[in-house]
Amino acid sequence: MLSYQHLYHAGNLADVHKHATLAWVLDYLTQKDKPISYIETHAGRGVYDLDAEEAVKTGEAAAGIALAEALFPPGHPYRQRLEEARAGYGARAYPGSPLIAALGLRETDSLHLAELHPQEVAHLRAVAKDWGAQVYQKDGFELALAITPPTPRRGLMLIDPSYEVKADYEAIPRHMAAIHRKWNVGALILWYPILRGGAQGPMVRALQAAFPEGLKHEVRFPPAREGHRMEGSGLFIVNPPYGLAAELVALGKRFATLSKPGRGP
Repeated sequence: MLSYQHLYHAGNLADVHKHATLAWVLDYLTQKDKPISYIETHAGRGVYDLDAEEAVKTGEAAAGIALAEALFPPGHPYRQRLEEARAGYGARAYPGSPLIAALGLRETDSLHLAELHPQEVAHLRAVAKDWGAQVYQKDGFELALAITPPTPRRGLMLIDPSYEVKADYEAIPRHMAAIHRKWNVGALILWYPILRGGAQGPMVRALQAAFPEGLKHEVRFPPAREGHRMEGSGLFIVNPPYGLAAELVALGKRFATLSKPGRGP
């Protein structure tokens, strides 16, 4: 299925959770004078216009980044990426994870982006031509298995499916185990939605069984609108970098602040 377009959801609280974590991890990994590989399995279009009809229609950015940005100090890597994206793409631009990666990487690093949706990959190629990125119109898990272990071997992979297909929940633990067998030093960051009814639960338990030293972090927030099933955001990280656990505790406190009376969406 190829109906999902992230423009409707760009800048929501799940994006804040995922992108703040990604920006921090990239900042940490690039502090060492050693190149890294960044691989993304479900890249989307890379940059989003929050004034677009699709983004305005759902109101998710208004209940997301519009409220959450002030909770990040100017020196935080996520705040820096937001400011750089606006400087390069306009005041209402929101950086998807490919742009967060492109802005955080160095010339010596490699950037691999997979996106299967024809419309989304066309947008991605248009903006990524100046990033030094390799863009693939290919199933993200197929790409991940094809190019791992990458060169350089040090690095991370972001796995961020749309979960349009319910079978994804069952398949993802197998995909991650296969990728880890080929690239046992890579940090693997999986994003997943927390849904009313708990569809993500068996997947998360399977991941915890397969990766007992993995790091799970979840935040809760009200559904973006009536009838919306997502009520939180989760991350599961294999080979988490040093210091990430503490950073996620701080991130959780920021989300708790959003839920205080008068502040929440």
